[in-house]
Amino acid sequence: MDRVRTPEERFRDLPDFDFEPRYAEVVDPTGGAPLRMAYLDEGPRDGDVVLLLHGEPTWSFLYRSMIPVLVEAGHRVVVPDMIGFGRSDKPSDRSQYTFARQVEWTRELLFDRLDLGEVTLFGQDWGSLVGLRLVGENPERFSRVAIGNGGLPTGEERASEAFLNWQQFSQSAETLPIGAIISGGCTQRLSDEVIAAYNAPFPDESFKEGARQYPALVPTSKDDPAHDANVAAWTVLATWTKPFLCCFSDGDPITRGADKKFVEVIPGCQGQAHVTIEGAGHFLQEEKGPELAAVINGFIERN
Repeated sequence: MDRVRTPEERFRDLPDFDFEPRYAEVVDPTGGAPLRMAYLDEGPRDGDVVLLLHGEPTWSFLYRSMIPVLVEAGHRVVVPDMIGFGRSDKPSDRSQYTFARQVEWTRELLFDRLDLGEVTLFGQDWGSLVGLRLVGENPERFSRVAIGNGGLPTGEERASEAFLNWQQFSQSAETLPIGAIISGGCTQRLSDEVIAAYNAPFPDESFKEGARQYPALVPTSKDDPAHDANVAAWTVLATWTKPFLCCFSDGDPITRGADKKFVEVIPGCQGQAHVTIEGAGHFLQEEKGPELAAVINGFIERN
């Protein structure tokens, strides 16, 4: 598998992001050399593990204001860069990115390389899709789940108009302005230096094949390749009695209302203090990171 790797100098002097990058190798399913997958691992090794999974087209930089709040509460915080994003390797051929492969790469890092257990997951956007598949396929590894602005579509649901518009744009735009896209998913424009930090992993369009492909991989019909595996994950979630928290924002047209299915289907949602994060768009971690981290801390403390 051909791949590109973002030069390290692109990540120098990013605002409020002085965390130490760590790396592990995950399998190239085409039989080539292993792929390098980056992650952050902050806080005490014996603390409760909080796993933060980013979505599309962000990277671990999205969690920079949440990590210190979680670490201060005594938690070990693990934040991967998915393959194709951040400091992780980026396959050069769009066809090499699949839903199943991203799940497997993330599983390999978390369980085969880091051997994480008793995990509290927070997932948003694709972090929710990948994270909930991991929960469905490895429920014994997780103690709690929190989801904000995410879901696990099977293709049988009706996709929001906002998502379909984004999907169409991602496939047709001549250039994909990553930082501007993330800024546009917030309620207020981000600063130039923060926009530049979101652009950092992508020196040119050749580094964006994953960012282009993932919107097209969200299931929008029951014929989607991920349909059966996502239905199987929902079967597990329908019996999930461990704590499950919804913490969606009030300003996201893409996932608005998706929390209702979780509350209706998942037993572990009952009795939880579900919360709406006010004043945030799709990327609620960017706009309300410390508040969201405090919600997760409280969720862990109560459960």
